[in-house]
Amino acid sequence: MDRAQQRNAWAWVPSISFSQAVPYVAVMMLSTVMYKNLGVSNTDLAFYTAWLYLPWVIKPLWSPIVELFGTKRRWIVLLQLLTGAALASVALTLHLPDFFRVSLAVLWLMAFSSATHDIASDGYYMLGLPTQHQQAAFVGVRSAFYKLAMISGQGGLVYLAGRLATSSGDPAWAWSIVFGLMAALMLALGAYHQLILPRPDTDRSHAAGGALWQDFLHTFHSFFQKPGIKATLGFLLLYRLGEAQLLKMAAPFLLDPRAQGGLGLSTETVGMVYGTVGVCAMVLGGLAGGLVISRFGLKRSLWPMLFVMHVPDLVFVYLAIALPTNTVLISACLAVEQFGYGFGFSAFLLYMVLVADGEHKTAHYAICTGFMALGMMLPGMVSGWIQQHLGYQHFFIWACISTLPAFAMTALVRIDPEFGRK
Repeated sequence: MDRAQQRNAWAWVPSISFSQAVPYVAVMMLSTVMYKNLGVSNTDLAFYTAWLYLPWVIKPLWSPIVELFGTKRRWIVLLQLLTGAALASVALTLHLPDFFRVSLAVLWLMAFSSATHDIASDGYYMLGLPTQHQQAAFVGVRSAFYKLAMISGQGGLVYLAGRLATSSGDPAWAWSIVFGLMAALMLALGAYHQLILPRPDTDRSHAAGGALWQDFLHTFHSFFQKPGIKATLGFLLLYRLGEAQLLKMAAPFLLDPRAQGGLGLSTETVGMVYGTVGVCAMVLGGLAGGLVISRFGLKRSLWPMLFVMHVPDLVFVYLAIALPTNTVLISACLAVEQFGYGFGFSAFLLYMVLVADGEHKTAHYAICTGFMALGMMLPGMVSGWIQQHLGYQHFFIWACISTLPAFAMTALVRIDPEFGRK
């Protein structure tokens, strides 16, 4: 890669990766904390925010549209501007009498926009960085800036919302400011990318729409003809069955008063202990998981990584029973659980790479991610209802029991012993 190419890539790869994470963090993470602060019940916030996963579940179904109409560069810029407008709309709805329904509708639109933006961005990376050497060189950069956006959102913005709510006594105003800041950021990124993104010659619409749709249908058919596909689908859907429920209720548990079985933490404290310490531990866990797999291969690593991912879920059982008040202790417990999640999730991601390997690997990987999202959406929808019927102590015990199907499916999948070894 010459210096000009390297400079151009550094000008847009980090910013696109960051912009991919911003709406996802807003839809899937900040919305849960926001609705909890605004008095929405655990049942409602879990059910309706879990529905927001749906665009990521079904995004492979409309990926040909991105290929057929316009360039990926144009899709990226327009969708970032649309996301910015949606974030601003959320900020404007929070003082309305029917804020929950109206803001959910806007978040739903933003979720579809974000999922489509992911399709365009992933395709654009391969066009803007045409060689495997260039793509490999920026894999770490993409991951780092995506995680940076997660820490900034779950940590910094949640902390800011808590501070603003404490000083003003108005959580709706505080979250309006936070979503307004995210809107300004996305609009600025859209304007920046309109100026800075390269225009690869290969980035063009496909006129042969009929052939594209035929290839699309063939791609789907070939995915479901893969050997052992039933065990694969079961693994993709059940690997995070317990984690999907636990993650949806983690923030409400940290925020709920101790009289209701929660830890009674302030919003800004949740931003520090869960959004900052927890996410950093998850990133470190992911890095450690990648190193283990590269040393021993996925087959030898999968069972130990499965245990490391799910056994730390027991820390939530401890927290719900002991209800500690020491912030350092709470942070340590969350760090252990999140490190284990990041560590075990590395194996899950690499297994999807194994499943997608072969012809149509990009499209097959996208289908895998759709089933992965479905495996998070469905359990998350009922997690709030289960928690309100069981209470936090019994709910977290149930979440730990729900990890058992992952062990059963792991016993059924078949993996090449050399896959993943460096």
